[in-house]
Amino acid sequence: MAEKLADFGAPQWLSPGRAFDIAVEGDAKTVLASARASAEGFAADINVVATAGRKKKLLVSDMESTIISCECLDELAEIAGIKPKIADITERAMRGEIAFEGALRERVGLLKGLKLAALEQVYREKAKLIPGALEFVATMKSHGAHTMLVSGGFTYYTAKIAELVGFDEDQANTLHIEDDVIAGTVGEPILGREAKLEALERGLKEFGLEASEALAIGDGANDLAMIRKAGMGVAFHAKPVVAAAAGFAITHGNLRDVLYLQGYSDAEIVA
Repeated sequence: MAEKLADFGAPQWLSPGRAFDIAVEGDAKTVLASARASAEGFAADINVVATAGRKKKLLVSDMESTIISCECLDELAEIAGIKPKIADITERAMRGEIAFEGALRERVGLLKGLKLAALEQVYREKAKLIPGALEFVATMKSHGAHTMLVSGGFTYYTAKIAELVGFDEDQANTLHIEDDVIAGTVGEPILGREAKLEALERGLKEFGLEASEALAIGDGANDLAMIRKAGMGVAFHAKPVVAAAAGFAITHGNLRDVLYLQGYSDAEIVA
């Protein structure tokens, strides 16, 4: 892979055999298009990053399909025996084809009557961390970043995942429970695209940071506003509408690669 990009300069390895930097000059879009064309056929993520301010001081991350590998609501639907119906609504919402807020209300309504125990079952059996999640958050925190987990899912899961991974704070929707069953409703206002953007802006204001000092990462259409606002907006194995709009993309790698994107070497990554 490095040999294919030799015309751009000598690689500086961040992780031997895995990740490297090449110093380039010129228009970023032109350089990026040329580099990706040169590496066509390789399962590699290529991005062009400004040297100045590369390591970010604020992380705002989506949770489902970003920090954990599943969509929790879809997995609850599987227990309820209606996963195909709910998963289709989820997919359309994440592609930006329908409004997130209405899609969430509809899906939660379909789960009415499901026992509370199903929430714990999904966490225990399905909510597996994406490789590199622990290193990603721990390394950014060790270099002074504030970390926020902001999800269109439920606080039941963000509280557990935030504690497990080490996020400084979490924010999500409240699923209403009555008599140990899902009531079929969710707390208002719903945390969707605009609320995620507001969380990013709140973090910037609270810590006296510029948008250029923030990293926002996610995979779905409800992540688009915060991804566009952040100095480093990363589409992570994202839906096409997100990948097309984001300034940076990780399509083949895992969350450790978002550290390389910021210029961290293996020696700087917190295990």
